Amino acid sequence: MKAKILLVFKYLFFLGIGVGLMWWQLGKMTAAQRIQFYDSLQNANYLVLIPVIIMSILSHIFRAIRWKILIEPMGYHPSTANTFYTTMCGYFANTFVPRAGEVLRCTLLSRYEKIPVAKLIGTILVERIFDLFCWGFIILFAILIQLKTVGSFIQTQFQKIAERESVLPLWMKLATLLVFLTLLYLLVKWLFKRHANHRHIIRLKGIHLGLKEGLSSIRHLKKRKLFILYTILIWLLYAGQVYIGFSALSSTAQLGIPAAFSVLSLATLAMIVAPGGIGAFPVAVQ
Repeated sequence: MKAKILLVFKYLFFLGIGVGLMWWQLGKMTAAQRIQFYDSLQNANYLVLIPVIIMSILSHIFRAIRWKILIEPMGYHPSTANTFYTTMCGYFANTFVPRAGEVLRCTLLSRYEKIPVAKLIGTILVERIFDLFCWGFIILFAILIQLKTVGSFIQTQFQKIAERESVLPLWMKLATLLVFLTLLYLLVKWLFKRHANHRHIIRLKGIHLGLKEGLSSIRHLKKRKLFILYTILIWLLYAGQVYIGFSALSSTAQLGIPAAFSVLSLATLAMIVAPGGIGAFPVAVQ
Protein backbone atom coordinates (compact mmCIF):
# COMPACT_ATOMS: atom_id res chain seq x y z
CA MET A 1 0.00 0.00 0.00
CA LYS A 2 2.81 2.39 0.92
CA ALA A 3 4.60 1.61 -2.36
CA LYS A 4 1.47 2.51 -4.35
CA ILE A 5 1.03 5.78 -2.44
CA LEU A 6 4.70 6.65 -3.06
CA LEU A 7 4.31 5.87 -6.78
CA VAL A 8 1.25 8.12 -7.03
CA PHE A 9 3.05 10.88 -5.13
CA LYS A 10 6.08 10.66 -7.47
CA TYR A 11 3.84 10.85 -10.52
CA LEU A 12 1.89 13.84 -9.16
CA PHE A 13 5.11 15.58 -8.15
CA PHE A 14 6.78 15.30 -11.58
CA LEU A 15 3.51 15.97 -13.40
CA GLY A 16 3.05 19.04 -11.20
CA ILE A 17 6.44 20.34 -12.32
CA GLY A 18 5.42 19.92 -15.96
CA VAL A 19 1.99 21.52 -15.54
CA GLY A 20 3.50 24.35 -13.50
CA LEU A 21 6.01 25.12 -16.24
CA MET A 22 3.22 25.09 -18.87
CA TRP A 23 1.09 27.46 -16.75
CA TRP A 24 4.08 29.74 -16.23
CA GLN A 25 4.89 29.82 -19.96
CA LEU A 26 1.32 30.47 -21.11
CA GLY A 27 0.56 32.87 -18.27
CA LYS A 28 3.37 35.28 -19.08
CA MET A 29 2.33 35.59 -22.74
CA THR A 30 1.00 38.94 -23.87
CA ALA A 31 -2.13 39.21 -26.05
CA ALA A 32 0.06 39.70 -29.14
CA GLN A 33 2.16 36.64 -28.27
CA ARG A 34 -0.97 34.51 -27.85
CA ILE A 35 -2.18 35.55 -31.30
CA GLN A 36 1.25 34.73 -32.75
CA PHE A 37 1.24 31.35 -30.94
CA TYR A 38 -2.13 30.24 -32.35
CA ASP A 39 -1.25 31.63 -35.78
CA SER A 40 1.94 29.53 -35.79
CA LEU A 41 -0.08 26.39 -35.03
CA GLN A 42 -2.55 27.12 -37.81
CA ASN A 43 0.14 27.78 -40.43
CA ALA A 44 2.58 25.04 -39.40
CA ASN A 45 3.77 22.53 -42.00
CA TYR A 46 2.55 19.29 -40.42
CA LEU A 47 3.92 17.18 -43.29
CA VAL A 48 7.31 17.62 -41.61
CA LEU A 49 6.04 15.30 -38.88
CA ILE A 50 6.23 12.34 -41.28
CA PRO A 51 10.06 12.22 -41.62
CA VAL A 52 10.41 13.16 -37.95
CA ILE A 53 8.23 10.20 -36.90
CA ILE A 54 10.13 7.85 -39.23
CA MET A 55 13.46 8.99 -37.75
CA SER A 56 12.05 8.60 -34.26
CA ILE A 57 10.97 5.01 -34.92
CA LEU A 58 14.35 4.21 -36.48
CA SER A 59 16.15 5.55 -33.40
CA HIS A 60 14.03 3.27 -31.20
CA ILE A 61 14.75 0.27 -33.44
CA PHE A 62 18.49 0.99 -33.28
CA ARG A 63 18.24 1.31 -29.49
CA ALA A 64 16.51 -2.09 -29.30
CA ILE A 65 19.21 -3.70 -31.47
CA ARG A 66 21.95 -2.08 -29.38
CA TRP A 67 20.36 -3.47 -26.21
CA LYS A 68 20.27 -6.92 -27.80
CA ILE A 69 23.99 -6.66 -28.58
CA LEU A 70 24.63 -5.91 -24.88
CA ILE A 71 22.58 -8.89 -23.70
CA GLU A 72 24.13 -11.53 -26.00
CA PRO A 73 27.53 -11.83 -24.19
CA MET A 74 25.64 -13.18 -21.14
CA GLY A 75 24.47 -16.16 -23.21
CA TYR A 76 20.96 -14.94 -24.01
CA HIS A 77 19.65 -14.18 -27.49
CA PRO A 78 16.37 -12.22 -27.28
CA SER A 79 14.49 -11.40 -30.46
CA THR A 80 14.78 -7.89 -31.86
CA ALA A 81 10.99 -7.66 -31.84
CA ASN A 82 10.82 -8.27 -28.08
CA THR A 83 13.61 -5.81 -27.27
CA PHE A 84 11.87 -3.22 -29.46
CA TYR A 85 8.38 -3.70 -28.00
CA THR A 86 9.63 -3.69 -24.40
CA THR A 87 11.69 -0.56 -25.13
CA MET A 88 8.58 1.19 -26.44
CA CYS A 89 6.61 0.10 -23.36
CA GLY A 90 9.40 1.61 -21.26
CA TYR A 91 9.11 4.94 -23.06
CA PHE A 92 5.36 4.89 -22.48
CA ALA A 93 5.87 4.31 -18.75
CA ASN A 94 8.40 7.17 -18.59
CA THR A 95 5.61 9.48 -19.75
CA PHE A 96 3.96 8.95 -16.36
CA VAL A 97 6.88 8.40 -14.00
CA PRO A 98 10.44 9.36 -15.07
CA ARG A 99 12.84 6.37 -15.20
CA ALA A 100 10.09 3.88 -14.28
CA GLY A 101 10.23 2.65 -17.87
CA GLU A 102 13.73 1.23 -17.40
CA VAL A 103 12.49 -1.18 -14.75
CA LEU A 104 9.36 -2.01 -16.74
CA ARG A 105 11.19 -2.96 -19.94
CA CYS A 106 13.60 -5.17 -17.98
CA THR A 107 10.66 -6.87 -16.25
CA LEU A 108 8.78 -7.42 -19.50
CA LEU A 109 11.79 -8.77 -21.40
CA SER A 110 12.61 -11.03 -18.44
CA ARG A 111 9.10 -12.48 -18.65
CA TYR A 112 9.25 -13.13 -22.41
CA GLU A 113 12.89 -14.21 -22.76
CA LYS A 114 13.51 -15.78 -19.31
CA ILE A 115 16.46 -13.48 -18.51
CA PRO A 116 17.10 -12.46 -14.87
CA VAL A 117 15.94 -8.89 -14.25
CA ALA A 118 19.10 -7.95 -12.33
CA LYS A 119 21.27 -8.83 -15.34
CA LEU A 120 19.08 -6.76 -17.64
CA ILE A 121 19.26 -3.78 -15.28
CA GLY A 122 23.05 -4.09 -15.48
CA THR A 123 22.90 -3.74 -19.27
CA ILE A 124 20.61 -0.72 -18.89
CA LEU A 125 23.23 0.93 -16.67
CA VAL A 126 25.84 0.33 -19.39
CA GLU A 127 23.47 1.93 -21.91
CA ARG A 128 22.98 4.95 -19.68
CA ILE A 129 26.74 5.39 -19.19
CA PHE A 130 27.24 5.50 -22.96
CA ASP A 131 24.26 7.82 -23.42
CA LEU A 132 25.61 10.12 -20.71
CA PHE A 133 28.95 10.22 -22.52
CA CYS A 134 27.19 11.01 -25.81
CA TRP A 135 25.11 13.71 -24.14
CA GLY A 136 28.25 15.32 -22.76
CA PHE A 137 29.80 15.22 -26.22
CA ILE A 138 26.66 16.83 -27.71
CA ILE A 139 26.85 19.66 -25.16
CA LEU A 140 30.58 20.18 -25.84
CA PHE A 141 30.00 20.07 -29.61
CA ALA A 142 27.12 22.57 -29.34
CA ILE A 143 29.40 24.96 -27.45
CA LEU A 144 32.39 24.59 -29.77
CA ILE A 145 30.47 25.24 -33.00
CA GLN A 146 28.95 28.46 -31.63
CA LEU A 147 31.52 29.90 -29.27
CA LYS A 148 30.53 33.47 -30.11
CA THR A 149 26.95 32.80 -29.03
CA VAL A 150 27.55 30.93 -25.77
CA GLY A 151 31.15 31.82 -24.95
CA SER A 152 30.41 35.05 -23.08
CA PHE A 153 27.51 33.41 -21.21
CA ILE A 154 29.70 30.52 -19.98
CA GLN A 155 32.47 32.94 -18.97
CA THR A 156 30.00 35.01 -16.94
CA GLN A 157 28.66 31.92 -15.15
CA PHE A 158 32.15 30.70 -14.22
CA GLN A 159 33.01 34.14 -12.86
CA LYS A 160 29.89 34.08 -10.68
CA ILE A 161 30.83 30.64 -9.32
CA ALA A 162 34.42 31.75 -8.64
CA GLU A 163 33.31 34.94 -6.85
CA ARG A 164 30.64 33.23 -4.76
CA GLU A 165 31.51 33.16 -1.07
CA SER A 166 31.45 29.84 0.71
CA VAL A 167 31.74 28.92 4.38
CA LEU A 168 33.86 25.83 3.62
CA PRO A 169 36.63 25.63 1.00
CA LEU A 170 36.18 23.18 -1.90
CA TRP A 171 38.88 20.75 -0.70
CA MET A 172 37.13 20.42 2.68
CA LYS A 173 33.77 19.66 1.00
CA LEU A 174 35.41 16.97 -1.16
CA ALA A 175 37.20 15.49 1.85
CA THR A 176 33.94 15.35 3.84
CA LEU A 177 32.19 13.61 0.96
CA LEU A 178 35.04 11.10 0.63
CA VAL A 179 34.94 10.29 4.35
CA PHE A 180 31.16 9.85 4.25
CA LEU A 181 31.31 7.49 1.26
CA THR A 182 34.12 5.48 2.89
CA LEU A 183 32.15 5.07 6.14
CA LEU A 184 29.04 4.09 4.18
CA TYR A 185 31.02 1.45 2.26
CA LEU A 186 32.50 0.00 5.47
CA LEU A 187 29.05 -0.09 7.11
CA VAL A 188 27.50 -1.96 4.17
CA LYS A 189 30.45 -4.37 4.06
CA TRP A 190 30.08 -5.06 7.81
CA LEU A 191 26.33 -5.66 7.49
CA PHE A 192 26.83 -8.11 4.63
CA LYS A 193 29.44 -10.02 6.64
CA ARG A 194 27.63 -9.96 9.99
CA HIS A 195 24.23 -10.99 8.59
CA ALA A 196 25.38 -13.07 5.62
CA ASN A 197 22.57 -15.62 6.02
CA HIS A 198 19.73 -13.12 6.33
CA ARG A 199 17.19 -13.49 3.53
CA HIS A 200 17.36 -9.83 2.54
CA ILE A 201 21.18 -9.91 2.43
CA ILE A 202 21.09 -13.07 0.28
CA ARG A 203 18.63 -11.40 -2.07
CA LEU A 204 20.77 -8.26 -2.30
CA LYS A 205 23.82 -10.40 -3.08
CA GLY A 206 21.90 -12.04 -5.92
CA ILE A 207 20.93 -8.64 -7.32
CA HIS A 208 24.54 -7.46 -6.95
CA LEU A 209 25.89 -10.45 -8.88
CA GLY A 210 23.28 -9.94 -11.61
CA LEU A 211 24.16 -6.26 -11.93
CA LYS A 212 27.84 -7.10 -11.98
CA GLU A 213 27.36 -9.58 -14.83
CA GLY A 214 25.20 -7.12 -16.73
CA LEU A 215 27.80 -4.37 -16.37
CA SER A 216 30.63 -6.70 -17.37
CA SER A 217 28.82 -7.52 -20.63
CA ILE A 218 30.54 -4.52 -22.25
CA ARG A 219 33.93 -6.22 -21.85
CA HIS A 220 32.77 -9.31 -23.71
CA LEU A 221 31.03 -7.61 -26.62
CA LYS A 222 31.60 -9.42 -29.91
CA LYS A 223 30.03 -6.61 -31.93
CA ARG A 224 31.72 -3.55 -30.45
CA LYS A 225 31.86 -1.64 -33.73
CA LEU A 226 28.15 -2.23 -34.30
CA PHE A 227 27.40 -1.12 -30.75
CA ILE A 228 29.30 2.14 -31.28
CA LEU A 229 27.72 2.59 -34.73
CA TYR A 230 24.18 2.21 -33.38
CA THR A 231 24.97 4.61 -30.54
CA ILE A 232 26.15 7.27 -33.00
CA LEU A 233 23.14 6.68 -35.27
CA ILE A 234 20.71 7.02 -32.35
CA TRP A 235 22.01 10.45 -31.39
CA LEU A 236 22.34 11.63 -34.98
CA LEU A 237 18.70 10.71 -35.54
CA TYR A 238 17.75 12.65 -32.40
CA ALA A 239 19.54 15.73 -33.74
CA GLY A 240 18.05 15.16 -37.19
CA GLN A 241 14.53 15.17 -35.77
CA VAL A 242 15.11 18.57 -34.19
CA TYR A 243 16.75 20.01 -37.31
CA ILE A 244 13.99 18.84 -39.66
CA GLY A 245 11.36 19.90 -37.12
CA PHE A 246 12.60 23.50 -37.40
CA SER A 247 11.19 23.69 -40.94
CA ALA A 248 7.65 23.13 -39.64
CA LEU A 249 7.43 26.78 -38.54
CA SER A 250 8.43 29.86 -40.51
CA SER A 251 9.90 31.43 -37.35
CA THR A 252 12.37 28.54 -36.84
CA ALA A 253 12.96 27.47 -40.45
CA GLN A 254 16.17 29.53 -40.66
CA LEU A 255 17.78 27.74 -37.70
CA GLY A 256 20.60 25.35 -38.55
CA ILE A 257 22.65 22.46 -37.17
CA PRO A 258 24.20 24.45 -34.26
CA ALA A 259 20.75 25.35 -32.94
CA ALA A 260 19.60 21.73 -33.36
CA PHE A 261 22.44 20.45 -31.16
CA SER A 262 21.77 23.17 -28.59
CA VAL A 263 18.10 22.21 -28.41
CA LEU A 264 18.99 18.51 -28.19
CA SER A 265 21.40 19.10 -25.30
CA LEU A 266 18.82 20.93 -23.16
CA ALA A 267 15.75 19.00 -24.34
CA THR A 268 17.41 15.79 -23.11
CA LEU A 269 17.56 17.27 -19.63
CA ALA A 270 13.93 18.41 -19.93
CA MET A 271 12.80 14.83 -20.61
CA ILE A 272 14.28 13.85 -17.23
CA VAL A 273 12.77 16.73 -15.26
CA ALA A 274 9.11 16.11 -16.18
CA PRO A 275 7.15 13.09 -17.50
CA GLY A 276 7.58 13.06 -21.27
CA GLY A 277 9.08 16.55 -21.01
CA ILE A 278 5.64 18.08 -20.34
CA GLY A 279 6.16 21.78 -19.71
CA ALA A 280 9.94 21.46 -19.35
CA PHE A 281 10.53 20.61 -23.03
CA PRO A 282 9.23 23.91 -24.52
CA VAL A 283 11.13 25.88 -21.86
CA ALA A 284 14.36 24.07 -22.79
CA VAL A 285 13.75 24.62 -26.51
CA GLN A 286 13.13 28.33 -25.95
